[in-house]
Formats: sequence, C-alpha cells, structure tokens
Amino acid sequence: MIKGDQLYEGKAKKVFTTDDPELLIVSYKDDATAFNGLKHGTIAGKGVINNKMSNSLMRYLEARGVPTHFVEELNDRETLVKKVEIVPLEVIIRNISAGSFAKNYGVEEGRVFASPTIEFSYKNDDLGDPLINEYHALALELATPEELETIRKYAFMVNDELKKFWSSCGVTLVDFKLEFGRLADGSIVLADEISPDTCRLWDSETGKKLDKDRFRRDLGGVEDAYQEVMQRLEENL
Repeated sequence: MIKGDQLYEGKAKKVFTTDDPELLIVSYKDDATAFNGLKHGTIAGKGVINNKMSNSLMRYLEARGVPTHFVEELNDRETLVKKVEIVPLEVIIRNISAGSFAKNYGVEEGRVFASPTIEFSYKNDDLGDPLINEYHALALELATPEELETIRKYAFMVNDELKKFWSSCGVTLVDFKLEFGRLADGSIVLADEISPDTCRLWDSETGKKLDKDRFRRDLGGVEDAYQEVMQRLEENL
C-alpha cells in the first residue's frame, strides 16, 4: 500500500490518501486538546496506544456484528481504513453521570443510570459541537431517518459489548463518543476511534480515572493511566 498526500489533519490524527481510492491511512498523533481546542498539550505515547486500542476494539466489535472502517494495522501509529463520508454527528452514550452531563443538568458525578442515554451533537467546531436532537439532524439534512435508526442501533450495540469487555478488565465504561461514516455504497459503519481520548474509563474498584479527564482536569499521571488501560486491554483480549 503506497502512502499518498495528506488529506486532512485534525486534533489527534492525520489522514493520508493511498493508491487505492477507497482506502485511507490514519496516523495517530500525541497531541492532546480539550474544551473544544482551548487547552493544548502532548501525552507521550498516546498516538501508539490510541491506534492499537482502537484497532483491537474495532476488531472485537466487528466479530460481534458491528461493521467498522478498520482494514489493517500498518505500524504502531498508522492504520489502513475504508474511506467513508463522515456523518457530521457525534454520538454520545452515557451509562453514568460525568462531565458535561453532570454540569449541565446538576447531577452529581457517578450516578449510575437505570438505562443508558444517547445524545447527538452537531460535528461543527465553529459552533462548538452543539447538542441537537433527531429532528434537528433531519432538518439540517445531516442524516436520513434510516441512517439515524442504524446509528442508534449500532451505538447501543457498541455500548453493550464494550461494557462487558471493560468489566472483564476491571474497568467501568462511564460514557463514550462515537462517529459513523458512509461507505461508497451508502452503508453505515463505525469510524473514527475508540480510545481513552473518546471514552471515560474508571477503575471499577477505586474509581480512578484512566482516560483523558486526567489531562482535562490536570490530575497528573496521564501517560501512566493510558498505559494502564492499554495493558488491561491486552491482558483480556
């Protein structure tokens, strides 16, 4: 596979073309941002961990019926993926109150929900990724009703599978963000990444945060937390 021109650079990844128009190479960076890019920093080794963890979990989910964009891990930082048109929605599943949910609704952090919640935000940095509902998504023509139903179904499937997996690692899946994309034939697949950047992961016994919140909240030990959660994943896959 021949690596071509850089197509895109985001906060955490770069995307390159290949000699196959239907395949792209994603390269993971150590850069870290928070609060819609207002806070910047570096987490040493994050790119390697996020690449490998995301690939492992994509393979895990594929085997359990969730289609993804993953094709092949090329090296520690780079992965071959199917080219998709990203649906401009961030899909957030929450099992426990934390972060913006706790702040916005005055709910103490750590409250376990009777059933998981789902939120959509409009993927638009200029607007600050505002929360929207399905009617807004349809009005803005971000997705069709059928696509929204498929996205909702896959998101809850991902939650069910990852909750079980992380529990086996002694980790509680608090909440997470997903992105989906359209393949050339229009079918919806899971895209982007699944990592401590996009998931809140707490130690099941101590409640220790093992994710990007350590960076957001200046808790220290960020690199150690990422390495610990990666080690637990590798021991249980």
